[in-house]
Amino acid sequence: MTGSRNAGAGRGRAARLRRTAVFGLSFLVLLVAGVGWGYLKLGGSIDTFSADGISDDRPPGSSQGQNVLVIGSDSRSGDNSGLGGGTGAVGRSDTAFLLHVYGDHEHAVAVSIPRDALVDIPACKGPGGQWTAPQHDVMFNGAFSVGETAEGNPACTQNTVEHLTGLRVDHTVVIDFAGFSALTSAVGGVPVCLPQDIYQRDLSPKRTTRGEKIFTKGPQTVSGQQALDYVRLRHGIGDGSDIGRIKRQQAFVASLIKRVKSRGMNPTTLLPLANAATDAMTVDPGLGSADRLLSFALSMKKVDLHNTKFVTVPWRYEGARVAIVEPDADALWAALKADRTVDGRDASGKGPGRSSDRGDGKDSRPASPAADAPVSGKGISVAVYNGTTVQGLAAQAAEFLRSRDFTVTTTATASSQDHTSTVIEYGPGLRNEAETTARLFAGARTTASGTAGIQVVLGSSYARNPSASPGAPTSSTLPSHVADEARSADDDPCADLSYG
Repeated sequence: MTGSRNAGAGRGRAARLRRTAVFGLSFLVLLVAGVGWGYLKLGGSIDTFSADGISDDRPPGSSQGQNVLVIGSDSRSGDNSGLGGGTGAVGRSDTAFLLHVYGDHEHAVAVSIPRDALVDIPACKGPGGQWTAPQHDVMFNGAFSVGETAEGNPACTQNTVEHLTGLRVDHTVVIDFAGFSALTSAVGGVPVCLPQDIYQRDLSPKRTTRGEKIFTKGPQTVSGQQALDYVRLRHGIGDGSDIGRIKRQQAFVASLIKRVKSRGMNPTTLLPLANAATDAMTVDPGLGSADRLLSFALSMKKVDLHNTKFVTVPWRYEGARVAIVEPDADALWAALKADRTVDGRDASGKGPGRSSDRGDGKDSRPASPAADAPVSGKGISVAVYNGTTVQGLAAQAAEFLRSRDFTVTTTATASSQDHTSTVIEYGPGLRNEAETTARLFAGARTTASGTAGIQVVLGSSYARNPSASPGAPTSSTLPSHVADEARSADDDPCADLSYG
């Protein structure tokens, strides 16, 4: 039956969650769910999480397409303990991606968000019903652990992704991997590739000896436990980072999609997968019925292998963590919001002009009037703080803001003077006003705060170039390296398998 499960059952299910194959299983779930033959099975096995924790302060829908957040957890207790890994009853998310299905329903892209990425986690609802204070510059995977329950906090992760991207998440899916071994076996195994021989210690680095060889260099087909080992593998390849593992997971799901489609979308091949696939997920209430899930999945049926892309949000190392690179990441989110593919094509499905009339793959239509309109601060009050050691910066910015009809209530020195980029902090109900303010500061980001009003905290980027594109939004041109590094579902499984 649909609906939220009781707490005891939720703990049992969360104990079976498995992070490592989130890509493959999630796409397989959608593919299997998208056929009418599985309809009756779907109706009996969809579970939902409560929507009470989804923030009221959400970005508006701005695309003809849809955004689906897919979350996996690294809890390895219960049934998962026998499949490798350690222990732990609290649900933690080590893998997540945002799947954008474009408005033409012929293109899709999955954007991976590294677990170690430093982000702002907005206020989230805990299991006791109380809302937490916002957290700043913390690891992304901490959002799923807010409340420290076995089933995790998918609503908090959704709030965090919406806050990070400025995109409205239409649906959220949490993946249970207890049945993953059976699924990979049911499709006859998944073709993968290894850049080198892999030994037991590469999978379990605490081993004192190298152990037996578990993978041989080159192409091979894996299923069951071996498939789990492949997608969990981190050490012994490249720099041993989670970034490298993300690349191999993207290669895995690409190969899995290709495998499923090559076997044919028919009852004989898909019915054996339907129960396991739908039992493997918990969804938001908006997907919590067979007809809703079926409708969404069918909207993806025209997305072919080459037009299914995988990218990672632009990033760089910051010590042992990962920093999201701006303005590159903002340009990626803007492209998705505008239904533009990573290589610059219009995939909105709006008819003439959806791709370039010039034949260069670029959209030749002019920017929208709203995007080009000058910024007006009428009715918006802000406080300005100097987050740098440059004297007089707050007064300079305040004068500029007043020239755009903003009301400046305060100018002062921020609590710390080591800000690199400008941050617009905003209280409840002021998201749109904060985004308007951010348009005046190149590379600025907005973040929710428990404090009322809007605070502009100036960074060194503003000190270096205070006149950078005033009055216009930050450029939404997506850097070429994002497209260059994208993987398609029809790519060679041996290509680009490691980082470092």
